[in-house]
This record gives sequence, structure tokens and C-alpha cells, in this order.
Amino acid sequence: QVQLVESGGGLVQAGDSLRLSCAYSARTFSVQPMAWFRQARGKEREIVAAINWNGGRTYYADFVEGRFTISRDDAKKTLNLQMNSLKPEDTAVYYCAFRAQEQSGYYYSRKEDYDYWGQGTQVTISS
Repeated sequence: QVQLVESGGGLVQAGDSLRLSCAYSARTFSVQPMAWFRQARGKEREIVAAINWNGGRTYYADFVEGRFTISRDDAKKTLNLQMNSLKPEDTAVYYCAFRAQEQSGYYYSRKEDYDYWGQGTQVTISS
């Protein structure tokens, strides 16, 4: 059983920064690949960033354009997403995801690759 709890969302202005965190508990798993997804109203859930089991490999969606940084602290069992230079189009619910299987050492960027999800945290960017 894996539990994921996101925090750090809120309402900020364009150009501001936010730091999202995901606290995870995974008693029967060692460190696993994780990711941040987002879902805007009326749209499909999409990948934002992904990280492999040891943090050595990361992936970012094209729209990130160098503004976000994904990181993990497995001693504290947290996954983070530092978001800078936020834009109104970044408005969405942001979800943390955890993959139960690990074979390749790489990150995973599809929704179907993940087995556990948090409840989401709302990020709203005003113009």
C-alpha cells in the first residue's frame, strides 16, 4: 500500500514561484520512479516532470521550458516540484504519482506507467 499526500498549491500571480511537495509512505517498496502530473479543467491529465528511482535521471514536458525542477529526498520520503516563472496556463490540479515496478533505472512519462496517485493540490495562477 502506498499513500501520497501533496501540498504547497495555492493562488499566486504570474511570474511568482511555488514549491509543491509530495509526502509518500510505501512500506513494501524501496525507492521507486515517481512523477508530477497536472490536469487543467476540461483537459486530459498530462505529465509535468518525472524522476527515476535515485534521482539521477529526470524528464520534463516541453511546456516546462526550464522553469520547473523535480527532486526527491528519500530519507524524508518526499518528492518536490519547484515551479518558477509561473504562467496562467500552469493553472491546474497537480498530482504526485508512484510506480510500483522498477526494471530499467529510467523515468516514466505516461499516466499508465503509474500505480498510485495522490489526491492533488490546486495551483492557480492569476494574470
